[in-house]
Amino acid sequence: MKVLQLGKFYPVRGGVEKVMYDLTLGLSGRGVDCDMLCARIEKDTDVDDNGVVRLNEHGRVITVKALRKLAGTMIAPTMIVKLRKLLRGSDNCSTDGAYDLVHVHHPDPMAALALWLSGYKGKVVLHWHSDILSQKAILFFYKPLQNWLIRRADLILGTTPVYIAESPHLAWARRHGKRMDYLPIGVKPLRNVENEPDFRYSENDSTLAEQVAAIKAQYGNRRIIYSLGRLIPYKGYDYLVEAARLLPDDCVVLIGGAGPLRQHLLEKIDSLGLSKKVHLLGRIDGCKFDAYYNASAMFCLSSIWKTEAFAIVQIEAMSLGKPIVATKIPESGVSWVNAHGISGLNAEPEDAKSLAEAIMAVLNDYDRYSQGAAARFAEMFEESKMIDGCLAYYKSLI
Repeated sequence: MKVLQLGKFYPVRGGVEKVMYDLTLGLSGRGVDCDMLCARIEKDTDVDDNGVVRLNEHGRVITVKALRKLAGTMIAPTMIVKLRKLLRGSDNCSTDGAYDLVHVHHPDPMAALALWLSGYKGKVVLHWHSDILSQKAILFFYKPLQNWLIRRADLILGTTPVYIAESPHLAWARRHGKRMDYLPIGVKPLRNVENEPDFRYSENDSTLAEQVAAIKAQYGNRRIIYSLGRLIPYKGYDYLVEAARLLPDDCVVLIGGAGPLRQHLLEKIDSLGLSKKVHLLGRIDGCKFDAYYNASAMFCLSSIWKTEAFAIVQIEAMSLGKPIVATKIPESGVSWVNAHGISGLNAEPEDAKSLAEAIMAVLNDYDRYSQGAAARFAEMFEESKMIDGCLAYYKSLI
């Protein structure tokens, strides 16, 4: 079996490209010849002169240079040429010619255009990560190509059953009995300070236990309500900041991530007199990533639009048994990932009071929700389960 994952960016920055990369690495690790073709944001040290990153004997990331990023997608005309050559076995990256299956990840107009122009006749899996929502102009011009891709696919996979059942863009596929299913995203469990207290990210770093202790001490050993994501409108951080006013003083809200709303949020925190209760951490680098999750009491996802279709951060927190408070975004899979009453609670979107009440309800019944979060992760979101499921779908098509 020879498979190509198609779409998005390298180096890995967001959820869609992380799924692509993890599938490529996981499948190739099981002996499946699996490549990943994507646009290159910048020259990375592990990319060779041909734009290739060799992962192992069976897996490669093949990159093409992008001209620019526009409305969330890469403008990379060379992807069209590269894909045609790969499919014909005429590229210097190729070994034995065409792929048995192309797994294209949506939304990515550049990847869809490249596939349309390639003339590829083999099996196609369309991975529907989310609808295009904010880039209305892009959708206007892209919709005919998107409709072609839906009709062309032999299988459409969502990350949750919600998008498959409710996305208006998939209405034609539902009406015509198109083969559709869902494959939950899976991740490796984060490093747990209870199991690996002496782990060091590098020789120069303090241990995981020391980092976790330092974070807790920095915030007076208060209960940490943690959130992580880009500081952009759909993340709903305005409501999380407002919710902090309603939490007791033994709670502190930490928000990791960078983005254009940072100054706005800092001003809001200051105007509400919450400078000691809400802290913006900035970008969380590798040596702190696991530590902040471990130091937290729980994770809060305050997103308000269905642009947030899954939220990998939820399952990262669950892997450590951290309960979740998320939001009931219509037509989004977020509240499916966080099973209400099991792994945590789902609050009303754009409602600070509802968020605060859910946070307190989880903290007041902490052990039950912590155990539920750990159990749901083990049942649904282990990376190995995603690889198992993906491989089973491939075998059913080939």
